[in-house]
This record gives sequence, structure tokens and C-alpha cells, in this order.
Amino acid sequence: MKLAESWTNYPLIFHELTSKKSELIFEDDKVEVHTIPLDHRIYTNGFLFKEKPGERKLDMNAVLNADIDVAYYRKLKQGFDVENKQGLTVSNQTVTKAPIKPKSYAFCSDTAYSEAIVPIIKGVDLLYHESTFLEKHEQLAAPTKHSTAKQAASIAKQAGVGMLLLGHYSTRYDNLKDFKLEAETIFESVALARDGKEITF
Repeated sequence: MKLAESWTNYPLIFHELTSKKSELIFEDDKVEVHTIPLDHRIYTNGFLFKEKPGERKLDMNAVLNADIDVAYYRKLKQGFDVENKQGLTVSNQTVTKAPIKPKSYAFCSDTAYSEAIVPIIKGVDLLYHESTFLEKHEQLAAPTKHSTAKQAASIAKQAGVGMLLLGHYSTRYDNLKDFKLEAETIFESVALARDGKEITF
């Protein structure tokens, strides 16, 4: 950064990773971040981002009809049953709604095809998986420790993910749509990563 005469307005703290097993590397009240050990020529990790479940939502009509004091609203959001003003127990399920489903995203950059990551990324909403090669160049994937579009789709299918996002394409290919078409022969929900693209899931 000094050579580029760059700077940040926040501190940068570097933590060197060495574990070859998935580990929790960050957690706060909203999210967890886990490593995903990948199979590459050098030590490489992907990352799994998992939102934590949010609080339940109050059904205000039901809350008012049940005559619950405002002092108990917080406990209701936390999932507890409470007493109303008449001293009767009100079931949480009858006056609240389930929170928005937490989202999860797995980022798997440079890696050879590796089924070892499947249990770690099981059921994620969005999986980014590298797809350097098309199937016609599959013989290049293993020695260079990269994956094909079909191999990425196979991982997505085995893990039961919601959507597969392909990226890290070799510059030998002119038509990136071929990656999507090839992956879709294995897995239905496929998108192509491009700089600046936003994905809604």
C-alpha cells in the first residue's frame, strides 16, 4: 500500500490461517464466518458466511387483541410465552410471526474438484465456485488444481445449494455462456459472475 501511495480510513489487521479443517474465524450477533479448506497448489481457503436467525416479528393485531403489556414485547420477539394483563399465559406462536429466513453464502475460489467441501456448504443459498475450464479441457483441471463448470455444478447438486454462481474463467474462452449451459446439464439454477454484478437470492 505504501508503494501504491494508498491508505484506508480504518485499521487493517492480518490473521494468517493455517488450519486444514474448517474453523470459525469471525462471529458477532448477526453473522458467522467459517473457512472452507480448498484443494489448490498453494494453501487456499474459501469462506462460508452464515446469517444468524433474527428475532420473531410481532403480529400487532394479535398482540393488541391478547391485551399484552408493551413491557413484554421484547420477550415476545425473543420467542418467549408471556402473561397478558389478566394474568393468562399467551403462547408466543399465536402473537408473533417467524423471522426472515437467514441467508448463507459460500465463496470457493481457486480449487480442484473436491467433494470434501460438500458437508461444509450443505444447503447454502448461494455458492460461488470457480469454473476455470469447460469439459473439453477437463484434462487440464486436475494438474492445475482448478475445476470445470460441470464439476462446480456437481458440487452444487451434491450440497443441495439454492443457486450456483460460476467464475474464475480461463481467458482461452470467448463465450462465457458455454459455462452456464454446461453447468445447467447437471444443476438447474446457475448464474455467471461478472465484475459489478449483483445477485439477489
